[in-house]
Amino acid sequence: MSLRAARPVVVLMGGRSGEREVSLGSGAAVLAALASSGPRAVQPVEITGDGRWRWETGEGNPAEALAALPACAVFFLALHGGEGEDGTLQGLLSACGRTYTGSGVGASALCMDKAATRGVLAEAGLAVAPGVRTSPREWDAHGGAVLDRLQSMEAAGWFVKPNAGGSSLGVRRIVEADELGAAITALLADGEAVLVEALVEGCEASCPVLGNPGGPLRALDPVEIVPSAAGFFDYTEKYDERGGAREIVPPTGLSRATCERLRELALRAHEVTGCAGTSRTDFIVPKTDASEGEPVVLEVNTLPGLTPRSLLPQSAAAGGLGFAELCEELVALAIACEERR
Repeated sequence: MSLRAARPVVVLMGGRSGEREVSLGSGAAVLAALASSGPRAVQPVEITGDGRWRWETGEGNPAEALAALPACAVFFLALHGGEGEDGTLQGLLSACGRTYTGSGVGASALCMDKAATRGVLAEAGLAVAPGVRTSPREWDAHGGAVLDRLQSMEAAGWFVKPNAGGSSLGVRRIVEADELGAAITALLADGEAVLVEALVEGCEASCPVLGNPGGPLRALDPVEIVPSAAGFFDYTEKYDERGGAREIVPPTGLSRATCERLRELALRAHEVTGCAGTSRTDFIVPKTDASEGEPVVLEVNTLPGLTPRSLLPQSAAAGGLGFAELCEELVALAIACEERR
């Protein structure tokens, strides 16, 4: 596969989700990488906080922007969360016959829905933590029954998280059962569904995959994640340059056999969810002093971060794939998906 494509690239960044700032960081990094990697036209397009598209020579709604941008351009999606990652933007671009990086509508929508993703992964034989999804309506009507189900798990704690979202925004770790109801109520106040999962003690890890459905897939080196203070890989741990987590690639705290298993499971997750271009699957490896258990899947990310602190670029670099080369490969994989879409 040639990593050099003469077609222009439009880097889409920003958006209206809570991950807007992360997206702007990813977009800036991608712009610089593609501009330095060869003779091609590269231009940024920022989606503003109110959904307008701002390009080099104008600003308008999405239809106006697409009319002004080159029809042959590859849209590099440096967006995270919300309508930039949940299939909404992918549907617009697909309907307009535009080429874009990352997964299509189906895989994007599926992987943004954590509870639905759990079901697909479990059916495929991958381990997931015990969990319960609840909505504001269900909680109002049957909150006591939901709490009973959660407390019957006899877990050491729980993670309360938005069912749709990324960068660990809004995630709370709860260790006392009497605090669980308040945490769920607070998160449900946003009007969106919540997923509550039993805490699994162990080592956090993440494994990226590159490739398209029906084509060759390759798993990159897993990344071992060692939080510094929060006890889990929350937003600050991910993006704080000074006080964030340590990310170790290749892992030093996991056995070679477990690292290989993480690759196998990441490939399987990428495949069964229908991801294209790239994905990054996050895990907990249950671990004691004497052994490592079967990795438990936390979620599948269809548009992993591309900031200097992000896991996908670190993993690629450890395998000898520089950041500019990674971006070029994602463009090439998008072009290879054109006929399928």
